Amino acid sequence: MVKFKVPKGIHLFLFFLTLISTTAAGSFQAGYNPLVSPQSLIKGLPFSLTLMFILLSHELGHYFASRYHGVSATLPYFLPAPSLIGTFGAFIKIKDPMPNKRVLFDVGIAGPLTGVIVCLPILIYGLAHSKTIITPLPAHGLILGENLLFKILTYLIWGHLPPNTNIVLHPMAFAGWIGLFVTALNLIPVGQLDGGHVTYALLGEYLHAKLSQSMLIILVALGIFTWQGWLIWAVLLILLGLEHPPPVDSESPLDFKRKCVGLIALGIFVLTFTPTPFGMQ
Repeated sequence: MVKFKVPKGIHLFLFFLTLISTTAAGSFQAGYNPLVSPQSLIKGLPFSLTLMFILLSHELGHYFASRYHGVSATLPYFLPAPSLIGTFGAFIKIKDPMPNKRVLFDVGIAGPLTGVIVCLPILIYGLAHSKTIITPLPAHGLILGENLLFKILTYLIWGHLPPNTNIVLHPMAFAGWIGLFVTALNLIPVGQLDGGHVTYALLGEYLHAKLSQSMLIILVALGIFTWQGWLIWAVLLILLGLEHPPPVDSESPLDFKRKCVGLIALGIFVLTFTPTPFGMQ
């Protein structure tokens, strides 16, 4: 069996490549074309640097939790993409099996918790520096869905907006919105997603399997009735696998504090999940 050796420096190479792609995406969002005017790339930095910081914080949460528990893990791999936001996200690879449920829980929850903590001040700043327009939205344009946390923050900052008033998001606010969306995606209790790690540690193998299957059905239903992207996500989850490998010690239960944090994770998932994240008008 031939083993592929990851080239040295690949993490930094992918990081800077993704920094370029997200900066280009931010420039396009600001109304510039960096392919025509490369100097306009600077206009994309507020979005790019903010999004990269959020993604990096999420993955470093996993990384440092793994290192704290003596579990070998790679540095984050960033994935550049020719898309609206310029990236497919980032991930780390855990090299060792999880020794027990407590470590599995800590490593799984560290990323989403860190991501939300980082997102909150960014969103508050970004929303406070966003603009409102009273004119209707363009006939053809992208509409972002609002999760509960985003709605709460918007109301606290802007209050009750008059009819036909729309918020034009500051680049940092848009990056914060993406951060919440990524958090919700990772907290879906399926397979080996962050939410899958947490639910396996909390509920055990049998209930984790049943919950994974149920969530897959829900995602398919959402894909049919709300946003078709959920169908793609459901297919990816099937390909990645709905099962979760057991930790070395699968019998030791979680302590009371971790169970409380698990309830907090459930609350974060409810607050950040957006049934229809993207729409067109």
